[in-house]
Amino acid sequence: MSKTETTARDEAEAGAQLSTAPREETFSGGGPALGVLGWIRWFWRQLTSMRVALILLFLLSLGAIPGSLIPQNNVDDLKVRTFKEQHEVLAPVYDRLQLFDVYSSVWFSAIYILLFVSLIGCIVPRTWQFTGQLRNRPPAAPKRLTRMPAYTSWRTAAEPEEVREAALRMLRGRRFRAHTAGDAVAAEKGYLREVGNLLFHIALIVMLVAFATGQLFKSEGGKLIVEDDGFANTLSQYDDFRSGSLFSTDELAPFSFRLNQFTGTYESSGPQRGTPRTFEADVTYSRADGVKKRGVIRVNEPLEVDGSKVYLISHGYAPVVTVKDGSGKEVFHGAVPLLPIDNNITSTGVVKVMDGYRDKTGKKVQLGFPAFFVPTFAGKGHGQMFSEFPALAFPALNLSAYHGDLRVDGGLPQNVYQLNTSKMKPFKDANGEIFKKTLLPGETMTLPGGAGSITFEKEIKEWASFQISQQPGNGLALAGAIAAIAGLAGSLFVQRRRVWVRAVRGDDGVTVVEMAGLGRSESAKLPEELADLATTLHDRAPTAPEPTATEPAGEPEPGDEPEPGDEPAPADEGAEK
Repeated sequence: MSKTETTARDEAEAGAQLSTAPREETFSGGGPALGVLGWIRWFWRQLTSMRVALILLFLLSLGAIPGSLIPQNNVDDLKVRTFKEQHEVLAPVYDRLQLFDVYSSVWFSAIYILLFVSLIGCIVPRTWQFTGQLRNRPPAAPKRLTRMPAYTSWRTAAEPEEVREAALRMLRGRRFRAHTAGDAVAAEKGYLREVGNLLFHIALIVMLVAFATGQLFKSEGGKLIVEDDGFANTLSQYDDFRSGSLFSTDELAPFSFRLNQFTGTYESSGPQRGTPRTFEADVTYSRADGVKKRGVIRVNEPLEVDGSKVYLISHGYAPVVTVKDGSGKEVFHGAVPLLPIDNNITSTGVVKVMDGYRDKTGKKVQLGFPAFFVPTFAGKGHGQMFSEFPALAFPALNLSAYHGDLRVDGGLPQNVYQLNTSKMKPFKDANGEIFKKTLLPGETMTLPGGAGSITFEKEIKEWASFQISQQPGNGLALAGAIAAIAGLAGSLFVQRRRVWVRAVRGDDGVTVVEMAGLGRSESAKLPEELADLATTLHDRAPTAPEPTATEPAGEPEPGDEPEPGDEPAPADEGAEK
């Protein structure tokens, strides 16, 4: 074996002592059969290896992509239904792959659980080994320090014991764990690297636990509220509600709030005309004690009440309309929320009169008025009826009229913003077309045949949609994320290294000082640090002066004459020959 190979092997053996990673055992292909227990052990070693943990983490990230791109049932059921209607071929495939319920799917849960087990199985032995290293002292110096990546040496007149004591004080002053082992001082520093590594992986487990807690105990619901209307945090008040499998409705925080006013401002000119500038919902809320408080909910600035957060999601307009029957009796009066279909809040919806209306024969009949609303109307003859600006600059309401059965009494769920015309008949105008009219605020549309009228009142209210959620794992997830960043920073920027200082007496009686350093990874800072340590120690144990050279021969000094009998003997004749 060559000297280079021997040096590399020694460095590898010394470097292996710096690692807390569990050793992976390998099995030769020609060995005996593993057996059931052997295969279980092999599978466990593979599952708990860092390589498999990284693969599972990557798969988990990939699995979250469709959850962000494809509409989810637990987020927006309406978008899921719309997607299925628009993609009749893809929708069944997505259903089989559970892509509309990614985060509760079998395959995502399997990756999640395997990653959880892998991280725990990886961290526990590493933590145990690292704890053992903390209890032990740094290892003694190798026999040949010259083979270390960073090395220096000099000779000093100080005694070896003095050099070792000075080195021990210096290293401890630099926050090294140091002790004297034989003829050398062994020191180690940079344990925060391993702490950061373990902290990062523990933080991943904390975030996984937080995610699981949030999914199991969460509650989330939506509510559309018109100005001057309110909401109480009970299950019956929600428009839609979703919760985790371990959530109980008794855990809903007892609070309520009222929407006093919604304010939206927009850029009025320039290339960004119509861009939202301010969305604010002024509310009055109260907790279980009944004390009322005022608050403002903005986008990304939720209202927090007793562990629940109220987010502002969207907004729109709710024109106030009045419906009267043929006799002039008022059968409906109120604000009707309409859903926006573009950025300028062109909105659609239905005015439904379910009770109180009778036709001219006295028969109970239900009315439906499909509505098309624009906050800023360009005017007749200026293109289609779409809004030119999201604010209420020139509002207009287009209505058509139907009568019959709204199909709301059959017990089947129905979209309140759509009209089921299967049992409805349209009112017709003089030309036999569906009766419709565009109204400005204050105008009235009179139905044919004395069937009544509908008035677009001058008052136009705004509505806001809120999401009320309880996420018990959010704080834990935040703590895990911060800990993961701190641990990752420690594992990347802190270098674990060892330093040895050997001081022994040489053959000529002069003390020889050797210093060497070894880092877990190659770094330019290790030689620099060793040079700084050597400079500091050299000040306390300076280099010894070199021995004086032998003086050259010259004229004999007085008194140096040879004594009688000291003359050299005459050369032997035979030797000369």
